[in-house]
Amino acid sequence: MSSFSRQILRGLLAVALLAPWLAQAEPYLAVRYGVKCVNCHINPTGGGLRSAAGHAFLKGAIASNSAPEPLSDWSGNLFDDRLRLGGDLRTSSVSTDVPGKGSTRVGGTEQARLYADLQLVKDYLGVYLDQQVAPGKALRQEGYVRVSTPGLGWYAKAGQFYLPFGWRLQDSLAFVRQLSGVSMTVPDKGVEIGMERDEWSAQIASTSGAGNGRQLTGQVTWLQSWGRVGAALARVNGTGGDRQAWGLFAGTTTGPVAWLGEVDLVSDSGYPEGTRKQVATLLEANWLVQQGHNLKLTSEYLDPDRKVANDYKSRLSLVYEYTPIAFMQLRAGWRKFGGIPQNALDNRRQLFAELHAMF
Repeated sequence: MSSFSRQILRGLLAVALLAPWLAQAEPYLAVRYGVKCVNCHINPTGGGLRSAAGHAFLKGAIASNSAPEPLSDWSGNLFDDRLRLGGDLRTSSVSTDVPGKGSTRVGGTEQARLYADLQLVKDYLGVYLDQQVAPGKALRQEGYVRVSTPGLGWYAKAGQFYLPFGWRLQDSLAFVRQLSGVSMTVPDKGVEIGMERDEWSAQIASTSGAGNGRQLTGQVTWLQSWGRVGAALARVNGTGGDRQAWGLFAGTTTGPVAWLGEVDLVSDSGYPEGTRKQVATLLEANWLVQQGHNLKLTSEYLDPDRKVANDYKSRLSLVYEYTPIAFMQLRAGWRKFGGIPQNALDNRRQLFAELHAMF
């Protein structure tokens, strides 16, 4: 069997074995190991399809054990690195307890995505695709043309993509991701220009926005040996009102613990009472118990209207992550929500278990 045929077989085996699960990048890994998102992902701002270096990083630095033989050499590269394929899948079971209303349980496949990157001119011109295939009907998440200048560190992409604002968290329901409206479930169409240097990473995007408006989103990150600090800005002009958002985010390590923090401030016009100002915060600690084992503690806060007293919401999460091999991760966690006593749903508790896979 030729080398090309073996690569195809391994890719098909990966799909067949891992089809029930999904995983996405977590920025604490970049902070813990002192690397950029672009070091492991094709998308310069992280998430989605992994590069060959990203696969090597998974196998050597994150997973507890070696992958099974059919998958051990899979890197996603085909046709002399001109075509790269990959995928992410996830299934979960979530039990929710609402005070005074009992418990409910839901489960099943949350999401399944396939990725492809075709190098039309190797290292300079490429086409990228992120396609959600389940649940429900197929949905395009990202699809863009990318122009790169590797020696100069600049790139540009045009099409549909995720916007650059703050930490690209796996949990799209985090308060900072909900308030900013920027996550890996809300792509937009437009143009993005970015710069990647040793100590700096910067992106600015002009997109169509929501509500028949226009959106300008950007961020800049300063990277040092001790960690990184970033600032983000977004402005949306819409027929229903304008939005301005500012974000500060940072990450560092203390021994085996990698820390993430983010504060987002949002100002929305168009409300009957005038401008509404909101704030969301996130503080996360990730303890590397040993290779392949991560314990995550996250504290979140949301004030949906700073003019209204005692309307805050909070969320406390404790999550254990186990990565036995490079292509699979298991997660189990507990979440406690807090809010005004009159709203039982805002004071719910959750237990969840997830199976993730990536190839």
